[in-house]
Amino acid sequence: MEFGPDQVVKRRARAPKGFFAAEAAGLRWLAVSGGTRVARVLDVSGSHIALERIRDGAASRRAAAAFGESLARTHDAGAAGFGARPSGYSGPCFIGEIGLPMPAGAEVAGLRWGEFYADYRVLPYARMAREDGSFGAGEARVFDRLADRLRAGEFDDDAPAARIHGDLWAGNVLFTSDEAVLIDPAAHGGHRLADLAMLSFTGFPHLETVWDSYEASSEWLPAGWRGLAPLHLVHPLLVHTALFGSGWAGAALRAAERYR
Repeated sequence: MEFGPDQVVKRRARAPKGFFAAEAAGLRWLAVSGGTRVARVLDVSGSHIALERIRDGAASRRAAAAFGESLARTHDAGAAGFGARPSGYSGPCFIGEIGLPMPAGAEVAGLRWGEFYADYRVLPYARMAREDGSFGAGEARVFDRLADRLRAGEFDDDAPAARIHGDLWAGNVLFTSDEAVLIDPAAHGGHRLADLAMLSFTGFPHLETVWDSYEASSEWLPAGWRGLAPLHLVHPLLVHTALFGSGWAGAALRAAERYR
């Protein structure tokens, strides 16, 4: 990471092909939503991306409330479907700094949310983690049973696909003196709860204020949505297990077992 007076540059000489192009496309797609402010893309190539530098500071409760309301607008800008790529982008999608492939686009077109989540967000990453030895065969069956319930539509609702950030942990939300700014997305069409749940992943300042403000601004949250937040953490927990090993496996299993 290189910091200049007005920009931040991330470089990776051996980045997966399309890695920075996907990040730039996601940032631009989120930026035109009319919702939360997004760091402006200044330059992008196969080996780097340059973004405007955000002078971040401590998050205030007022800024957290504004973030909840603006995030609802971002989501409501919508997507072509669950798993849709950012508009105008046809390349591969990724999640995480290492750049794990993330199925998107025509590969997942036309699916209900439960089908999409089971077959393109839960099972592929559970398979990666099992192949690395993080799960045994019996533990892996927990994710198979969860996938069966997801495919059956037990957790589906009427909300259309949202325009989500896709990796919205606390480190990817910078606060200035009066607003939140988004960086480092894995943007795609997804469920609103994917972003809301991810905010709780490693702790987020004034989380309840963000959630309350979002809830007051959105007509698309299902009844009892807070109780469903761990379901939407199964995917990021599996991503972390696949990336960083078995230290994350227990948390992924516990989240999945609540809904299997």
